[in-house]
Amino acid sequence: MLEKALSGSRNYWLWLAGLMAVIAVAFMGYMEQWEFGLGITGMSRDVSWGFYIAQFTFLVGVAAGGVMLVLPYYLHDYKAFGRITILGEFLAVAAVVMCLLFILADLGQPKRAMNVVLNATPYSMLFWDAIVLNGYLLLNIVIGWKLLEAERNGVPAPKWVKFLIYVSIPWAFGIHTVTAYLYCGLPGRGYWLTAILAPRFLASAFAAGPSFLILLCFIVRKVTKFDPGTKAMQTLMKIITYALIANVFFFLCEVFTVFYSQIPEHMDHLKYLFFGHGDKVALVPWMWTSMFLMISAIILLVIPKIRNNEKYMPFLCIMVFIGTWIDKGMGMIAGGFVPNAMHTYHEYVPTPLEILITVGVYATGLLVVTILYKIATRIKEEVNA
Repeated sequence: MLEKALSGSRNYWLWLAGLMAVIAVAFMGYMEQWEFGLGITGMSRDVSWGFYIAQFTFLVGVAAGGVMLVLPYYLHDYKAFGRITILGEFLAVAAVVMCLLFILADLGQPKRAMNVVLNATPYSMLFWDAIVLNGYLLLNIVIGWKLLEAERNGVPAPKWVKFLIYVSIPWAFGIHTVTAYLYCGLPGRGYWLTAILAPRFLASAFAAGPSFLILLCFIVRKVTKFDPGTKAMQTLMKIITYALIANVFFFLCEVFTVFYSQIPEHMDHLKYLFFGHGDKVALVPWMWTSMFLMISAIILLVIPKIRNNEKYMPFLCIMVFIGTWIDKGMGMIAGGFVPNAMHTYHEYVPTPLEILITVGVYATGLLVVTILYKIATRIKEEVNA
């Protein structure tokens, strides 16, 4: 089926060429990091995880969001998702690929990743995170490919594939739960030391992942002859609404607990994020923008006429996606390190080279999803014809 990706319009090849050009430029930036180390980033002794790990954390959620298609379709026989389940599977593949690339970038030297295998430590959350991420990647590749192959041949998928699908559902919850445990298992970081962190991660995942999938569905509808289906997208919009409400509610629960209990170690992080500390205000406008986008999106999403209107869907999804990206892709990581354990404020700002490498990883993910979606849509067009 790979041959399906080798034919396309002029715009298709220009898009691939553009992505590969961005990847090439970003790779040159990565070579600088390879030569000089993580000193080219904005990280420091106080902020040991930065922009790379922030993107990894967010994209794990995008990958896990695909379960919002798989679960209703396979467990509740919701037929409307049958047309786009494969798109969710392939989006998860691209998202996990980006997650792994961000981890390699954050390690400085990729060979250090082998320490997880050569020096396996089952009591470490990093060990389990490596297992769930690679396992989820393998599951989605096998499931997506076999389902698409069966659809092309007009035969039922093998029974063992259905077993893997059932395994992938709790696995999807697991990848983001284990990622949350990486943070809330660190007692010295007050901002992350909360039992509700995993539910917060899952809620934001089930809002951000389907939002990006709907945006991709609109693009697929525009550039191919395959229609993902209006009913499926409208149902995803409902899921996004509930998930986003839960995400903001969980955050407000944190705010109440921290400030009503007057816990200094927790309050200082939230105060820094939303009000700054003296001249340390780098994240303040970002966090207020995130809250504005998410709350505004909730207000609009609860109105059925707006939520189900395809003219507004892309804008609502962009609001949700950007709002959750800022909250989890910027505020969550930097907010946990500033102030540090000694309550000293050393702000973190990513460097241009750091941002360039990040853009390169996103370009790689878009390249993967473009090729996979090209294969999927071509086969679906042939089957429908």
